[in-house]
Amino acid sequence: MASSSLLLLFFFFFFFLFSGFSSGAKRCHPSDRTALLKFKHSFANPDQILQTWMPEFDCCDWYGVECNETTNRVDSLVATVQLNGTIPEVIANLKYLRTLRLRKNPFLVGEIPPAIGKLANLVSLELNWNSLTGSVPAFLANLKKLWFLDLSFNKLSGTIPASLSTFPEIIGIDLSRNQLTGSIPESFGNLKGNIYLVLSHNKLSGEIPASLGNANFVRVLISRNNFTGSALMFFKASKTSDTIDISRNNFAFDFSEASFMADTLEDLDISHNKIWGGIPSSITDCVLLQSLNVSYNRLCGEIPSGWKLKYLSQPFDNTSYLHNRCLCGSPLQPCKR
Repeated sequence: MASSSLLLLFFFFFFFLFSGFSSGAKRCHPSDRTALLKFKHSFANPDQILQTWMPEFDCCDWYGVECNETTNRVDSLVATVQLNGTIPEVIANLKYLRTLRLRKNPFLVGEIPPAIGKLANLVSLELNWNSLTGSVPAFLANLKKLWFLDLSFNKLSGTIPASLSTFPEIIGIDLSRNQLTGSIPESFGNLKGNIYLVLSHNKLSGEIPASLGNANFVRVLISRNNFTGSALMFFKASKTSDTIDISRNNFAFDFSEASFMADTLEDLDISHNKIWGGIPSSITDCVLLQSLNVSYNRLCGEIPSGWKLKYLSQPFDNTSYLHNRCLCGSPLQPCKR
């Protein structure tokens, strides 16, 4: 009797085990599984990467793959696994992808293929920390559902396509740490909503289009380029910026004409430019300000006092103001009366 019960127990165990495996295998759509396997085998090192990607297992359970719980179609692909080769065109067959994140693959080379522009459901495209070359493709503007574009830390060159301003739902564009040239497109002033714009560490140049004053950049990071002229379009009290970093360019404008986002500004860096004028007293109303650097410019006049800082017990020290033409007052030398 005991042996019969034991056999029955094993029967139910294996029945549920294999029925679960079978139902799990049905979860993965065959065309998605085929596309993923072709994606894997397009690289020079398929046996060393994506080792859980085996056809006998449900592709929805493969490492870096997620499927929609309702449709069971692959909607997320994340690969940080030393991919060696180029992004294959077969990626276009994963047409239900919402997130594509191929990052920190130093041997992922070549250009961004047109297949990426066919992924009409993409919400987040992150191809950062790779070795991609070529230009930032204009066809990325086809991704009308995109919220976030990150192509940072690559070897991309050429200019920024004006078409990137046509994303209707974009909230973040990061093209930093590349070799981009030219200027910021005037059409970027048409970007809607609250935008994170990160273009630092490139070879961009020229003046910032005045049209950018029409957009609301929550975060604007354009340091370490060769921009000239004015950046006053970023300094408006009506905006909601929390970070402005225009450092290490060749900007030259009267800083006394700037106004500030009293309720939102947290970090401000205008250092290493040719900015003149005084520091407006209204800057002391920025209650959330935690980092300030106006050093290495041509500023003059008395440093404002009476800060209303919420998170700092002491005002900023002298390193925030060093190497200007004639700034004075605490924490620098007293002004001559």
